[in-house]
Amino acid sequence: MNTHFKRFLTASLTAAALVGSMAACGTGGGNSKDGANGELTLWTHNAGNPDELASIQSVVDAYNQSQSKVKVKVQAFPQDSYNDSVVAAASANKLPCIVDIDGPNVPNWAWSKYLTPLKLSADLSQNLPSTLGKWNGQTYSFGYYDVALAMLARASDLKAAGIRVATVDKPWTKDEFESALAALKRLGKWDNPLDLGTSGTGEWLPYAYSPFLQSFGGDLINRKDFQSADGALNGDKAVEWANWFHGLIAKGYAAQKSGKDSTADFLNNKSAIVYTGSWAADKARTALGDDLVVMPSVDLGNGPKIGGGSWQWGVTTGCKNPDAAMDYLSFSLKPENIAKVAKATGTIPATDAAAALVPGYEPTGKNRVFLDFSKKSAVLRPETPAYPFIATEFGKAAQDIISGADPKQVLDKAVKNIDSNIKSNNGYKS
Repeated sequence: MNTHFKRFLTASLTAAALVGSMAACGTGGGNSKDGANGELTLWTHNAGNPDELASIQSVVDAYNQSQSKVKVKVQAFPQDSYNDSVVAAASANKLPCIVDIDGPNVPNWAWSKYLTPLKLSADLSQNLPSTLGKWNGQTYSFGYYDVALAMLARASDLKAAGIRVATVDKPWTKDEFESALAALKRLGKWDNPLDLGTSGTGEWLPYAYSPFLQSFGGDLINRKDFQSADGALNGDKAVEWANWFHGLIAKGYAAQKSGKDSTADFLNNKSAIVYTGSWAADKARTALGDDLVVMPSVDLGNGPKIGGGSWQWGVTTGCKNPDAAMDYLSFSLKPENIAKVAKATGTIPATDAAAALVPGYEPTGKNRVFLDFSKKSAVLRPETPAYPFIATEFGKAAQDIISGADPKQVLDKAVKNIDSNIKSNNGYKS
């Protein structure tokens, strides 16, 4: 796993701890006084990300200068402690008006009455679907950007092995993928030609590996009503995925435990193909130039799938001036503001209008392919308050499968735990 990944998604273990805390709180923003005196507070997880924090501060400054009715002020937290700070503030009814949220956690925060549905003057239909946080048919958050999974390789290595470059319109099939790995293995240049980031933990596990499951035809939960994982996570397609996934390791195509920084290992020629994300592209392109190829994930039967959803913004239920908070968020969605944040983070701009302002993401830009991947292949992690728990259970299952445990037993256990959690929370119904 690339070490930069953590910037864009939180750890599922931390998120899972929120489920019980939030259910116990139940009071959401409560009686917070924020917004009552003409000042709105905005909380962000970016204390350790100076470039992104500066871009957010720039948007806030521009809004403050654009009107005189209210003033937005920024309070930044280290990412590792951010969720804990939100939980503590909610328990004490001291949430600010505006918070950022890791996209998969939005339904849980909405269920826990932390967030109020958005009422913006901006048109959210222009946003990538994966940058919107929804629950029970209402939109609670939006993001300025997303990230996309991809496979990076050297064109020269693929040519030496007689392998075609996969494209958005013609990705590799499962058989092609395995043939490519076998051909690369025969070259004898790498112990394991594929780096899957198997040393990764936390949210990387469901983010990176559940899309393979979904491409096989399985899923983390039955999305019709989000009440059970039975059949989706332990059915025939899921077991087929698990056997294939472990097979990549058993055949020597991928390591059971990769290095800590998959991108660095790839650039040091320790692998032929690295399964990573858009966050690694600029560094790889600087190092490899035109020899770098960016390919979509493999089609395992139901089209390539990648995880969707990164950090987003919402308004809390206790805000004393929600109209002003909505006004700020609407202002922040101007293309130049989205572009400013996307440039600072090296991410996929949330709208086409913003993408046109970000070098590399214009229609002919070298990074435009990531926007195409998001539009065509992104799957949101299940939009249910149960997701943090689901993520943790799937993460345990994925690690067990990587280690060679019996797939059916592992997946049945995960389903049993997930269904029990959902039932104990009365189906996470509003």
